[in-house]
Amino acid sequence: MNDEALNMSIRRFLKTVGVNSQLAIEKAVRKAIEDGKLKSSEALPVAMTLKVGGIALDVTFDGELKLD
Repeated sequence: MNDEALNMSIRRFLKTVGVNSQLAIEKAVRKAIEDGKLKSSEALPVAMTLKVGGIALDVTFDGELKLD
């Protein structure tokens, strides 16, 4: 195994996930506020599940998104 290649591959994947996740969350939050389904002062629970096939990795990370 090439540790450097694996590290770079992981970083590329996480950067893609991070950027696209942020855009999707921002879009959904703005729409919910515009539609009156959400107040701009709320905090939202958030979870991200990471699965990697072939090694049976399945881990969930929990957190909170504060809008104000």
